[in-house]
Amino acid sequence: MNINKLKEWPNTKLLLVLTVIGFVIFILINQFVFVPLSATYTSYGILEFEFAWTRGRVISIFTMWGQQGMHDQKLGIYWDFLYIIGYIFFIMGCIILITRQLEGKIENIGYKISLLIVLAGIFDVIENINLLIMLENPTTFSSIVPTLASICSSIKFTLLIIGIVYFVIALLMFIYTILKKK
Repeated sequence: MNINKLKEWPNTKLLLVLTVIGFVIFILINQFVFVPLSATYTSYGILEFEFAWTRGRVISIFTMWGQQGMHDQKLGIYWDFLYIIGYIFFIMGCIILITRQLEGKIENIGYKISLLIVLAGIFDVIENINLLIMLENPTTFSSIVPTLASICSSIKFTLLIIGIVYFVIALLMFIYTILKKK
């Protein structure tokens, strides 16, 4: 995608609608899927699974979860595919909306960083596929699978943190600019 196209497309109204839709998906799945899952599986949650790194650690997690826990987490991962779309629309939309209010180098950086959110989503999909491979084949998955999932999870969270930090800095810059004009 040409970064310059993000300056105009989608138009601001459509971008705002997509951002709100993403926010709604993000909140609903958090509240109705991920919060109940984390409350049910307190000793090992999805983050411990994402960052298990080794086959032995995954087996320990599966033992604690049992069949029902593995089934519940699998459903959570399927919901995560929709959640990915939600957080991409939400975070990328917020970044582009604030970036459009800025000028110069920080504006150009913002458009590039907004694309990192899509990249984070791609790594999340790869991570989810590897998590599902382990859940579908709990005794026969390759020992590389948890490592791949953990690497993808690490990259995903790093990219999302970069995007969120940029947004906060850009928002503060925008507020400063408004206050300075008054």
